[in-house]
Amino acid sequence: MKPIIFHRLFFSKFFAIIATFFIFSMLGAQSWENQIWLPKNYKSERISSYDRSGGNDDFIVIPKNSKVTIANISGAGVIKHIWFTLASKDPMIRRNAILRIYWDKNLHPSVEVPLGDFFGQGWGEEYILNSLPLVAAPKKGKALNSFIPMPFSSEARIEIENQSDLEIPSFYFYIDYESMKSEPASKLRFHAWWNKSVTEPATDSGKENEWSLLGETEKAPLHTKNNYTILKTKGKGHFIGLNLYVDSPTPMWYGEGDDAIQIDGEVWPPRLHGTGTEDLFNTAWCPKEVFMHPYFGYPRISDGTGWLGRTHLYRFWIESPLAFERNFQFTIEHGHANSLTLDLVSVAYWYQEIINEPMPVLPKKELRQNQPEINFRHIHKWRDSFRSEKGKGLIWGHE
Repeated sequence: MKPIIFHRLFFSKFFAIIATFFIFSMLGAQSWENQIWLPKNYKSERISSYDRSGGNDDFIVIPKNSKVTIANISGAGVIKHIWFTLASKDPMIRRNAILRIYWDKNLHPSVEVPLGDFFGQGWGEEYILNSLPLVAAPKKGKALNSFIPMPFSSEARIEIENQSDLEIPSFYFYIDYESMKSEPASKLRFHAWWNKSVTEPATDSGKENEWSLLGETEKAPLHTKNNYTILKTKGKGHFIGLNLYVDSPTPMWYGEGDDAIQIDGEVWPPRLHGTGTEDLFNTAWCPKEVFMHPYFGYPRISDGTGWLGRTHLYRFWIESPLAFERNFQFTIEHGHANSLTLDLVSVAYWYQEIINEPMPVLPKKELRQNQPEINFRHIHKWRDSFRSEKGKGLIWGHE
């Protein structure tokens, strides 16, 4: 039996590797295989943290509570790759450090996102992410990569703000870009926005009712008033992706919430209306397993009972970005009919023409921190309350 099991495991892994290679090859065919041999009308450029003295201290120090501009590029071009890695004694440095990117001398940043969340690392944690646009690579997700093209006409400025009370003693970076003699063909610029909310049940009963466990499930209202907001913007552009970080304080399935995408002033119901959170992220039936595709996946799953704890989901509309002419609104329910308390954090990624207005203010550091962990001790206290309600004695817990 052992040799048979070995062969089954071997061939299972072998075919998984072959399938992954095939998928990536097919996805890349149009983007590079049919293009890579054509003449290139740009100059390859890089800004990095290499040691100008010739030594091996290839990093910069970012003092506590300070800002550092790591790239200030003049002229026209496209940023094609960003790589960061850093070390700090602050365990929440990936939430406490902020990435800002400014385009074409605009006074307001088009990107203002906590560093880890931008690169697909939630809750200040470090773990592997393997998507097409964003990659958190070994060691253990410490290497943060973006392959999202970011065009500019006259200037690109990248700033890191360390809002921690501790310095970042070593911050390494590459900014790889193509400089051009003429402006990009499009006026659309890359944007990213961070949001966070600890939601409250918005049901008429006030109950966190899912799957009819606490009585008949209420009907969802025919509007998005109480939905969680992933993005609301105005102008012309297209939406390309989403990272969603869910922290659930209950073992109940968090993902019955439908998404609603309203484009150019659509009233209810929008033509892009979903059927559940896992469906939006191209999975099914309440998954709880690590899975990563170039376009979508679950790189981090909850390790508690049921779906108690932290889950990270991502989705990129690479094959067909969601285009809008005047405005765009993307919301999602927190549980069916907005019935659940969840700590939701999201990063939206999109392109649009620059509007000379600031995005919603990024919450202060204290308001961006994680919720306290719910663990087995709290569950045992819940059981004690249940036993007291039932009159104590022999209570199994299913009554």
